[in-house]
Amino acid sequence: MTEFVRSAEENFALLKDFPFSPNYHSWQDLRMHYLDEGPADGPVMLLLHGMPTWSYLYRDMIPPLVAAGYRCIAPDHLGFGRSDKPTDIHWYTIARHTEILTTLITALDLQKITLVCQDWGGPIGLAQAATMPERFSRLVIMNTWLHHPEYEYSPAIHSWNRNWHEGGLFCREKPDIALLMLLSSGLISREEMFPALTSGSVPDLSGQAASMYAAYHAPIKDLPDAGYNGFRRFPLSIPLDSYDNGNGAAQTHHYRTLLNWDKPVNFVWGGADDVFTEGWGRKWAGQMNASFDAIADAGHFLQNTHGPLVAQHILNRSGG
Repeated sequence: MTEFVRSAEENFALLKDFPFSPNYHSWQDLRMHYLDEGPADGPVMLLLHGMPTWSYLYRDMIPPLVAAGYRCIAPDHLGFGRSDKPTDIHWYTIARHTEILTTLITALDLQKITLVCQDWGGPIGLAQAATMPERFSRLVIMNTWLHHPEYEYSPAIHSWNRNWHEGGLFCREKPDIALLMLLSSGLISREEMFPALTSGSVPDLSGQAASMYAAYHAPIKDLPDAGYNGFRRFPLSIPLDSYDNGNGAAQTHHYRTLLNWDKPVNFVWGGADDVFTEGWGRKWAGQMNASFDAIADAGHFLQNTHGPLVAQHILNRSGG
């Protein structure tokens, strides 16, 4: 039996800007949370998050997509959000995350899927399109990558990876990843975040900052340190130093396979991201003969800060 912890339902009860009902998919002896909003017979928007987020990331995108007639499916990877959180850090691999998402897609028999992916949602989600292309009608790719030998990892990725290793800033008991989301959104300063992170305290927050902190802290609130292992494993799965755990060979295969994708591809990119730079996004879009919409002042988590605009770009390119 898999050892895991489960976030308390009451942690999510008071989120002011997340009025969506939970749904659960069983995988082995664990459950995966997902949102299912919009008409059951509508074309599917499969909305995939990365690190350190969960389906809350898409809160501002789901309403306009549903209003346009789409069925929005937004899962939480195991270890994140409302999904169960195995406590063994070695349980987590990108291949396993990929397998679990495949079972959700097939269990729900999703068809006519527009994949919307960002960060680790890219390697996990694009694997589905590469292996089950008949289920997918369109790809929307945002601030992500697929590993391949020619890919040049940015200094920001090297720094992110290094800071989760022994001696790094985030290699600590119960790292408060909710603070990172406030920093990336411009709601707190680096001078506020780093002392709070290292001391294990929370700065005085109000308004939007308090609401966002509550939402990104909800999945880990009152969990033991082992409940954070899903977060830890994603940075430690980047193939620059963990090729096997990051499913590097499969990523390369999926990258090369999708260069021959013959259905619509749209890139929507946060231009201020130093992790996955606009230059990389434009290069990849050119390789796939795809459209490219840059949001100049959006960073890595463009759904979090520019959700309605991202949704509008997606709808504009779909004719919706």
